[in-house]
Amino acid sequence: MSLDMKLIYVFDAYCGWSYGFARTMADVAHRHPDLPVEVVSGGLFLGGRRVPIRQFGYVQGANAEITRRTGAPFGESYERLIADGEFVMDSEAAACGMAALREVAPDRAVRLAALLQEAFYLDGLSLSEVSTYRVVAQRAGLDGDAVEAALDRVSAADDFRRARELGVTGYPTLLADLPGERIVTLVAGNASADEVERRIGALVS
Repeated sequence: MSLDMKLIYVFDAYCGWSYGFARTMADVAHRHPDLPVEVVSGGLFLGGRRVPIRQFGYVQGANAEITRRTGAPFGESYERLIADGEFVMDSEAAACGMAALREVAPDRAVRLAALLQEAFYLDGLSLSEVSTYRVVAQRAGLDGDAVEAALDRVSAADDFRRARELGVTGYPTLLADLPGERIVTLVAGNASADEVERRIGALVS
């Protein structure tokens, strides 16, 4: 299949459905190693939504549904954060962290996004802490000093602006950027890799 396009993956590291979609995204990237993927961070928990996690009473029920539909596991350390209820999810900090990781290894952005979410959803690590990005860097085989230095340079503004320009308001969203500046939504929410494959095939057939 000859593909004259790129994919745009808009996610939020603190979005459980994005975490559930990570396996699909990894499979799609594996099937199409020559297909460029732009990874963009959205802003799910900003402003008045930066509050203790207990105020989002739907989280545990949503997580159970995410596991049922995607198989994504949630770790004991994360579950303790939910039970305690005090943790505050800050999408701006997470987007900055993703931008720093992406700057150091731009060709591995899909994998880095997944590792970032695993740090939170499996290990219960805060995406507002520099130490978390050192852990992710180590797991990815990256230079932790380089990632930490990048954290001092990046901001979330470009990602949030890009997501707005694309008209994305929900996560995860997977788009196909086609010749002629035509952008088509492949996924808004959840889908299997086979479903994504069929949708890509329909675009290029």
